[in-house]
This record gives sequence, structure tokens and C-alpha cells, in this order.
Amino acid sequence: MPEIEIRPAIATDIHNLMSLEHSYSSDHVWQMDFRPDGGTIKITFREVRLPRSVLVQYPHDPQALANNWSNRDGLLVAILDDQSVGYISLEQNSQLNATRITDLAITRRLRRQKVGSSLILAAQDWASAHKSRRLILELQPKNYPAIQMAKKLGFELCGYNDHYFANHDIALFFSKWLK
Repeated sequence: MPEIEIRPAIATDIHNLMSLEHSYSSDHVWQMDFRPDGGTIKITFREVRLPRSVLVQYPHDPQALANNWSNRDGLLVAILDDQSVGYISLEQNSQLNATRITDLAITRRLRRQKVGSSLILAAQDWASAHKSRRLILELQPKNYPAIQMAKKLGFELCGYNDHYFANHDIALFFSKWLK
């Protein structure tokens, strides 16, 4: 794993963060099955291998980062060799004692090298320091690499929201209780 520094974002990071490649490739999708059964509704998710790898567009506009980065509760940046190589955006909900990860982006050349894991672990520390008891990660069902990473880090599926993203994609929510 490369030697990564994680720190809060500063204004000079924003241009580099916006220019990161936010799209990703996936070979799997979490497919939702919705079945009414008498007075019950059964909703299941199953992992499905796609016939070919697909390029998935990021569900948020990276350009919006320029206008709203300072309004985020937390924005942590991964630095390698004095360059921003990834970030994680945090939104705190003090009523629920929870912190939500709304964005996680890593430069393509460093993906699958534990930079994302390092950012999530730093987010756990940030959330704990801000009195959150739970960390929630929102993901697209096609973001199989991030789903696998979340599961490795102890996150569990805790819900979904249909038509959540601007592209009308489902959001899957994974959570982890903090100590």
C-alpha cells in the first residue's frame, strides 16, 4: 500500500479533487427483486454477474464540489507525494447520532490499493470524534468494488432508497456501529 496522508481538505485541493476520474467499472450488480405476496412485500437483493464489464457514471456532479465543499460537515483528502489522490465527504446527523458518507472517490491508478479503506477508517475516526455512533455509506448497486470494500470493513446492508440519485438509480445503504 502506498504511504497515504489523510487530512481535512483545504481550498487548494478542490480543483484536483474535481478532476479525479469519478466513474468506475463493475462486473457485478446488486439486483433488487420486489415481490408482493398477499399482505407482505418481499424485497431481496442478489449479486448478479454482468455479461461484460460496464463503465458506471458517478451519481453526483463532481463540479458541484467547487461550490459546496465548505458547507460539508467533513471533507477528508488522501495525499500521495503532495498530490490529492482521493476524498471522502461526510454529512453529520446529530439527531440520529450518525455520519453519512456521501462521496468517496479515488484516482483510477490507485484503486484497489487500500486508499479507499484508509479514507473510510479516517472517516470512522472523524465520526467518533464528532459523537456519531454509526457510520453510513451510500452506494449505487453497480458499485460492486465499493460494496465489497464496505463488507470487508464490517459494514452491513441496512436499507435502500429507490430513485435516490439524480439518474434515478437505487441507493444501497451500508452501516457500521462505532465504538
